[in-house]
Amino acid sequence: MAEDHDSQLGESLLINELYPNCPGCKVDHYKNSQRGFPIRDLLFVWIVVLSSALPILSLFPFLYFMIEDLNIAEKEEDIGFYAGFIGASYMLGRALVSVLWGMVADRFGRKLVIIIGLSTVVIFNTLFGLSVNYWMALITRFFLGCFSGALVAIRAYASEIFREEYQALGLSTVTTAWGIGLIIGPAIGGFLAKEQDQRGAANGIALTTMSLAKAVGPTVGGAL
Repeated sequence: MAEDHDSQLGESLLINELYPNCPGCKVDHYKNSQRGFPIRDLLFVWIVVLSSALPILSLFPFLYFMIEDLNIAEKEEDIGFYAGFIGASYMLGRALVSVLWGMVADRFGRKLVIIIGLSTVVIFNTLFGLSVNYWMALITRFFLGCFSGALVAIRAYASEIFREEYQALGLSTVTTAWGIGLIIGPAIGGFLAKEQDQRGAANGIALTTMSLAKAVGPTVGGAL
């Protein structure tokens, strides 16, 4: 009799009960309703990570010339000094607030953080391209790093949304898209800088990211 009771209790603990207005239950329901290869979710993860990775290294092909045009360096030897601060400001912003974005994603959901992250990539990268002085470029680059919470949320999303047999594939998609973004970002920045000018290159990156965000907009609403 006791064995039957323990068996029934164990089976009841393994059953996932879904409750209305429960965010975690909605994720489990969506995961359980998946059939076949999750190509839409993989594409969504790919584009969000790619959009977040593109601006990181895209400025370096034209950063030297941008600092030169902003007339902040008294000597040519000082250009690298000022360029280093702009290059580091993005990662400084990310290091300071990434934990906060993780807390926001846990409290208010992944969707909000991803939308904010994609929107601010467009806004601050455009402002960076329109910088009229060195300090504007430094501040906009810093805020771009501060608001880059999409990668934090998309990692959690990839670990939660895929069925067990596809979880490794989903997480590897994050790493692959990140690496490709770091590869093609400088290539796009260098190409646009060559064809136009240094600030036009930054604006081109922003427009590319805006197009990617527009493409995944309907998917964000349906998948999260």
